[in-house]
This record gives sequence, structure tokens and C-alpha cells, in this order.
Amino acid sequence: MVIKNVSLETVIGVTSKIPQNSMMEIAFAGKSNVGKSSLINALMNRKSLARTSAQPGKTQTINFYNINNELYFVDLPGYGYAKVSLQEKEKWGKMVEKYLRQSKVLKAVFLLIDIRHDPSANDRQMYEWILSNGFHPIIIATKADKINRSQLQKQIKAIRQGLEVEKDTVIIPFSAQTKQGRDEIYELIDSMMEQTEGEN
Repeated sequence: MVIKNVSLETVIGVTSKIPQNSMMEIAFAGKSNVGKSSLINALMNRKSLARTSAQPGKTQTINFYNINNELYFVDLPGYGYAKVSLQEKEKWGKMVEKYLRQSKVLKAVFLLIDIRHDPSANDRQMYEWILSNGFHPIIIATKADKINRSQLQKQIKAIRQGLEVEKDTVIIPFSAQTKQGRDEIYELIDSMMEQTEGEN
């Protein structure tokens, strides 16, 4: 996958309608400080189009990035940040659920988990929630540069067990610093695009 042009095309909030896009969408979900913006920027080859925030829980919108006029990266708001009120969390949950249910072109959901820690209760809940909406999450284990290579398999196993993932779930270790895992993610996206073209 070669990234030629990228633009932030649509931003929707709690009361907005879900856009009826015709191009394939890939959504990114994860805890507030898991490195979601860093992953999206690394995939888009841009330093700061997806804004990384010093204040976790700040993204309260769903952002649609148009990639090469071929597909959308959909940045879902980060979950699990304690300072966000319960009311806000409920609104956020409804907005994300509405998107997962109403998008007709959502092809895959990437769920980001920090490779250094066992999945949290929020991570497990999100994993099950994505499954219950009919998607099989692809797990991106972020911050892979922060652990020793010798720990990699042990941490991936901890993610598998912690989330109780389905047997053939793909888990890709990723680092925004070293770009480890980026080519594997591109390959997955390319194969999804080929599949989608085959269906049309």
C-alpha cells in the first residue's frame, strides 16, 4: 500500500448522522492512551494529522480520514479514561455502537492493546462488544519498542488469554517509533481491498 494523499474528510459528534460512504472503512478502537493517533499517523505517513493529545480521553468525535480516495481510516474515540463522566461515556458508547451498526462499508475493526500490560476490563468489554456487533477484531499490540524482543511472545500470549480471543485472531505487534508491524498492517488492508473489489 502506497499512501499518496490523505485528508480528514468528516468529523461526527454524538448527534451527527453516520456518513453513508461508498468506499471501504477500517475502524481503529482503543484505550485513551494506547497510541491510536500515533498508529494512524504512522500508517498515513503523516506526523500529526491524527492529533495526539496530552490529555487522554479528549477525542470525543469519530474522525474519517480519506486515504488515496480508495478507503477511509475511521478513528473512534478512546475509551476507559477515568476523568470522563459516566454520562459522557454513555453518549460515546451509543455513538460508537450506532456507527458499528449503521456503517454499510465497515470492513474491519483494529483493536489496539498496549503490549506492556495485560488487557484491562475495558479492553475485554470492547473486544466482546466488537464481536457482538458482528466483527472479528484484529489486535494491534502497540508500543512494541518498549519491551525486550525476548518478552514479545509472552506478552502476545497474555493478550490472547486476557481477551480470551477466538483461535485464529490476528495479533500484530506494532511500534510507532520503529514502524515494526506497519508492513503487515498494510498487507492486511491490501488484501481486504482486493476482496472488496472482488465482491463489487
